[in-house]
Amino acid sequence: MATDLRERVPSFSMLGVRLDGLTTETLYAAIAEAIRDGRPTVIGNHNLHSIYLYHHDAKMRRFYSHARYVFIDGMPLILLGRLLGYPLRREHRMTSIDWLRPMLPTAVSQGWRLFFLGSRPGVADRSAAILRSEFPGLDIETMHGFFDRRPGSESGEAVLAKIRAHRPHILCLGMGMPRQEHWIDDHLEGLDVKVILNLGGFMDLLTGELPLPPRWISLLGLEWLARLVSRPHLVWRRYLLEPWFLLPHLARDVRSRLSASR
Repeated sequence: MATDLRERVPSFSMLGVRLDGLTTETLYAAIAEAIRDGRPTVIGNHNLHSIYLYHHDAKMRRFYSHARYVFIDGMPLILLGRLLGYPLRREHRMTSIDWLRPMLPTAVSQGWRLFFLGSRPGVADRSAAILRSEFPGLDIETMHGFFDRRPGSESGEAVLAKIRAHRPHILCLGMGMPRQEHWIDDHLEGLDVKVILNLGGFMDLLTGELPLPPRWISLLGLEWLARLVSRPHLVWRRYLLEPWFLLPHLARDVRSRLSASR
């Protein structure tokens, strides 16, 4: 039944947003379920940056209202969840670079069509070429994210026509936040796809445009520090200022959990 998986995935309210305790196994099950049932399904994700944007951007809130699942992409959320007493484990933290490739053998065997939309011209094509070489038979089409994203624009309509022509089962957006969420919110009704995912810089990571931090840094949840050191001019606000805004939300969560435990 379509409701079985949703009922098995635990949900948590934290920092004013909903989070789902998905693992790679249940994420794959959610994708397969959506494709099998033919029901368009938005699968979102949250980290501290997206939660900050959620509280400042009405379109971000609408995007997440469409999401059937919202997985956790950020170790700080796992650590905060543990602090609040939620049964979150490291396996509940997922990044696209970790779960995307292991899903692709299933995509090939099941004949799932993919569409990558976003990043700079050439990057999407290179990411698709890399994955086709690793997974022969993978059906994937791409389009870069440098087009007029306003609804009804000429270049925007051409992108929609290309997506419709490919008829993808899975549409992966890599435009960065909040551009990708705005685009999904604006165009969701006209998209004939089964699964829609907002994945940020995944194509840049696949192609090496953005270097992957060493594995030990990822295991410690310190990717943010590696990005801050390597690209301070781009991410300093995200990592040094935005988290302070979330402290009142965390304080409310702590008070609520303490009251519930009495």
